Amino acid sequence: MSVISPRSRSQLRSRSWPREETTSVPLPRSGAEASARRVARADRVRRTRHLLRLRLTAEDRDVLWLYLLTRTALWTTAYCARWLFPADPGTHDPGPVLAVFERWDWGHFLNVARDGYFPAGDGPWDADWDNREAFFPGFPLALRAVHTVVPHWTAAGLLISFVAGGVAVLALVRIARLYLPDANAGRRTAQLLLLSPCAIFLAAGYSESLFLALALPAWLAAHRRAWPLAATLAALATTVRISGLFLAAALAVHFVLTARTRAEWRPLPWLALPALPAVLYAWYLHSHTGDWMAWKHAQERGWYRHFHAPWDSWSTTWESAFGHVQTTGYAFMFQAELLAMLIGLALAALLIRRRHWPEAVYIGLSLWALGTSYWYQSIPRATLLWWPLWVTLAAWSLRAPRFRTAYFCLAVPLSTLFALTYLTGRWAG
Repeated sequence: MSVISPRSRSQLRSRSWPREETTSVPLPRSGAEASARRVARADRVRRTRHLLRLRLTAEDRDVLWLYLLTRTALWTTAYCARWLFPADPGTHDPGPVLAVFERWDWGHFLNVARDGYFPAGDGPWDADWDNREAFFPGFPLALRAVHTVVPHWTAAGLLISFVAGGVAVLALVRIARLYLPDANAGRRTAQLLLLSPCAIFLAAGYSESLFLALALPAWLAAHRRAWPLAATLAALATTVRISGLFLAAALAVHFVLTARTRAEWRPLPWLALPALPAVLYAWYLHSHTGDWMAWKHAQERGWYRHFHAPWDSWSTTWESAFGHVQTTGYAFMFQAELLAMLIGLALAALLIRRRHWPEAVYIGLSLWALGTSYWYQSIPRATLLWWPLWVTLAAWSLRAPRFRTAYFCLAVPLSTLFALTYLTGRWAG
């Protein structure tokens, strides 16, 4: 069995969406075209309805049970971290229950959701500006909406990630079924993701879960040729993270590789839809700052994301990891950045070798964006968004039980370590 062995697209088409014979009598050209349009329209409606059905299989229920158990494990870790590693070691009070989740990027999401991007005329022209425009508006808008029902901001953010994460793992199970014939493929893929080193970020009030809850169903819709639905979901994913544009590029490649007839090419304009949120966000920032590249400049000011040659970025990160120029905690995380980059490059090479071009485009663009800054940042956390990685690892674990054992023995301690690092206010992922 190959590492990733999806069924051929023609088999998927013939199995999932059989072509319907309209009549055995030849029709006039105009009548045949009209009939083909009706059949294509009915086919799209049927496929969309199929995608929206919420039927849970036994495997789905097992995965949701695993999801709940892993959330419980992370919440238990958070509770213990609150007592064992309080902000003030000499205090008798561990602090608020949810304070351990109020770390790092959460503050930016909260500020945008609560106060907007430019409160009271503040902006990048102020010396103490927090560069909040570096974060896309999708998650803050969802946070503000949920806050109208859940008054506590942190609880609202955790609820979004909890619900979105459940949707994401169910979609991941279905994606794994597209690629792997094994009956346990979906369950195994979900296990690998939920126990991965950076799994804490799927539970915290961050944007990864919400992005996956939109991006993975978009990928499923594309495989079923429901292009309007795929483009709409990808556009929503773009409101959450810039990675939505990488997803849109992968969808475009998938469309070009699978479209054959004139009717199948008609949904092509839909593929421009995912770019619309990015354009609108750039226009909004320009209207307040006069800068069309305000998002990029915020990234540069706050996170040193100036463009550098890939080898320069690697060199700077290596120096930070092993050159004794950073404190040990930061140096360790830079080492994790280097390892994550190597894993991403190996995955991209494997996808190219297997000629999985859409997936290779998605991973390649992600690596280019993350690997051309002053130094590497957030690559381990970005692995959560690389669903081809988890499908690949699932294929290996199904073929070689020793690989599965080795993965869990290594990943689970690292997952706990990264969770404690984040929950105690240190840089993680």
